[in-house]
Order: sequence, then C-alpha cells, then structure tokens
Amino acid sequence: MTSREDEILQLIKDDPFIQQQSIADKLNISRSAVAVHIMNMTRKGVIRGKGYIVDRPQYVVVIGGTNMDILGQPEVAMVERDSNPGKITGSAGGVGRNIAENLARLGVDTKLISVVGDDAYGNVVLEATRKAGVDVKAVSQLTGQTTSTYLSLLDAHGDMLAAVSDMSILDHLNIGLLAQHTDLIQHAAAIIIDTNLNDDVLAYLFSKFHDQVIYLDTVSTAKSIKAKPYLKHIHTLKPNLLEAETISGLPLNSDEDIDDIADWFIQQGITRLFLSLGADGILYRSAEDTALIRPSKVNVVNANGAGDAFLAGLVYGQMNNLTDAESCRFALGCAMLTMEHMQTINPTITELMVLQRLEEALC
Repeated sequence: MTSREDEILQLIKDDPFIQQQSIADKLNISRSAVAVHIMNMTRKGVIRGKGYIVDRPQYVVVIGGTNMDILGQPEVAMVERDSNPGKITGSAGGVGRNIAENLARLGVDTKLISVVGDDAYGNVVLEATRKAGVDVKAVSQLTGQTTSTYLSLLDAHGDMLAAVSDMSILDHLNIGLLAQHTDLIQHAAAIIIDTNLNDDVLAYLFSKFHDQVIYLDTVSTAKSIKAKPYLKHIHTLKPNLLEAETISGLPLNSDEDIDDIADWFIQQGITRLFLSLGADGILYRSAEDTALIRPSKVNVVNANGAGDAFLAGLVYGQMNNLTDAESCRFALGCAMLTMEHMQTINPTITELMVLQRLEEALC
C-alpha cells in the first residue's frame, strides 16, 4: 500500500463510518482522490463492503536467518588429520527459515524476510523454501555475498565433534533493508523474529512495531539475553529453563524457583510465556491463567528442530483462534512429529497430521 492509503486506512480504523469528504478534509486532498484510494484498497482486499469493514491480516512475517546446513558423519570411528569415508548431507536451515517452513506446511500464509548470497547454496535454500510454500519475495539475494552456512561434523554414533558457522551475511539483514518492507510487516497478523538478528535490528523492530503481536525465538542460552530489554513488547516467548534463568537472572534450583521465574516474565510485560521443561512438558503462564501441559510418550529420532516446530504451532493457534491451552497442545503435537523424524523439519507435517498425532496421544 502507498503512504496515502496507510493514512486513509488509519482514519477508517478510527471511524469505520467516516465520510469520504471528512477524510479529504483531514488529509487536505480532494474527495475524488479519496474515492480512488478506497477503490484501490477494496481491490487489494484491505477493506471490504459498506461501512469500510477493515479486513483482518491473514499472513505472518518471519524475520531471521536462512542457512545452508551441511553435516558430515564417518562410517566408523573418526581418524583425525585424515580423510574419513562417510556421508555428507546438505539441507536448507536457519531458525527463522525453519519456523517459516513449518508454518507454511501447516497452511499458514507465511512471508520470509531474510538474506542469502548469489551462490549455489543461496539458490538451493531459496528453491527449497519456495517449494515448501513460503513466500520468499522479501528474501534478498545479495551480489558478492556468501550464503549463511553451518557445517557440523559428527562421530560414528551421531554425537557432534565440532561445528563451524559463517553467518556474516546477517549483517546485511539491517535496518535499511527492513525499512523497504515496512508495509509488509505493519499489516502482518504476527511478526516472528529470532535472536540471531543484530542488536540494532532488534531495537528497531521492537521500537517501530511494538504495538503488533511479536513472537521471539531465543535460539540459544548465549543469545537469549538479547530479549531482556524488550520483554514488555514481546507477545509470546518460548525459552527453555536455562534461557529463562539467563534472561531473568534468577536462580533455578527448585520447582518453586520455576514458578518465580514464570511470574517474573509476566511482571516484565510478556503477554504469554511458554516455558519448556524438557521431558516434563510446557509451563504456560499469562496474567490471567497458568497450566502445565505434559507431552505424551515420544520416540525421539532427532530432537533438533522441535523448538522451531513448537513456535510455529503457537502461531498456527493464533491464526486459527485457538485458546492458549489448545495452541500449546497443538504446538506440542508439532514438536512430537518433528522429533519422530530424522530431518530437522518433518517434510510430511500438516495440520491434519498434527491433529491425528494428538488423537493418538489421547488413546
């Protein structure tokens, strides 16, 4: 939408029965110009019908990293300083991108804002993400840059020996680039971001879009502290116990401490806290409600990606008007399906599969 359409839309939101002449007077333009703008917004689906019924946004925006993940594993015990026969696999990754793919597979209209290089890896991850159903028109493919890459080396038993990550391209996912997508972000039903973003970018997003629904993925214990200055602007946060302890600065030695930490987050202004207790489930807390929701038994094949799937499930819940408890159970279903698959994202996950998995858990 144009800046003028944004101004008109705000006036309509304030007064859905405002007359076109009143809009024209407030904006110092002609009534005929107002009529043209309203006609354009009606065609775009922003407003509907008589009385200027404003259409609810039906898409979400994910802002975060997009990686090429490369994994190497020897067939037998690793011999250092030598070439080891084994298997090498590559797949599209990145916390933000993974959340976006999960959302798209669940049927949520998802726009991804990210950066990749103009290299082979960039082409691969863009195509894989597009095929999964994610709208990647806002992903910038940068000339002369290398796509963010995560290289991990496992031993013969699947335990990590070492890893190297090159995420320097994320410096180009900056305020200037995000400003180009202001309209897209402003009209999203929810914004999902992760703490891989630089500090100045996080500050910009929470300042510019603080009145919107923002989900934050803490990514890791080390990066989770980035969330602390913005807690009052975060709608939904999903930390694990170590991340919650790091952000709050409170000790975590007993069950009572867990309750104290959950209360602390709500006191800071968080709307919804979903605190991961590992195998013990999820502690949900808001200003009005609290619940401990336990998962059913899971045959864990690969736990990587469960958190990304869980957050996607929470967003799905919002988009489908589920209660917070229903959203948490659906999100747990997403996480269970993910852990039961070898890949970081279960390529067969759908809304129906999650609901069926939850039904099985109740049997």
